Amino acid sequence: NSTIDGIRAPFRFEGVIRQAVHQLKYRNLRILAGPLAELMKDYMARTPIPSDAVVAVPLHPRRLRERGYNQSALLAIELGKLTSMPVLPDSLIRQRHALPQAKTASVEERRANMSGAFVCRGQELKNRKVLLIDDVATSAATLEACAVALKDAGAASVWGLVVAREI
Repeated sequence: NSTIDGIRAPFRFEGVIRQAVHQLKYRNLRILAGPLAELMKDYMARTPIPSDAVVAVPLHPRRLRERGYNQSALLAIELGKLTSMPVLPDSLIRQRHALPQAKTASVEERRANMSGAFVCRGQELKNRKVLLIDDVATSAATLEACAVALKDAGAASVWGLVVAREI
């Protein structure tokens, strides 16, 4: 039984989309956040998702320092501009430094790795229909762990929207 209300992705994680996500995430090509967010917005126009606030999957502060930016936050900011939805940047925080999900093997390992990794601050998510943004969904364990924290904080619903999914 899943806490997240659903996960939507315009693309499969392959080909040119996979390359674009990798360029955004690992090669500092932040300029790609705009066009990728545009594709996400176009997808939402065809497949509406109940949402009134945008929240990005947060990075742990240590990973943020290493990379210098959070690619999911960049996507969320651009999508917020395109949809006129408020982006709530500091309400969901990562409180535990987990292994990179790409380094964990099974879905069970990924879930255990993410369990309790996120917590919400403040009341601004209460009764909100949250659109949770990440770049890629592999096992969905990260999105699920975020949804637990968001629902614990009173979010009415949590839908994940990612550029691409492997599942």
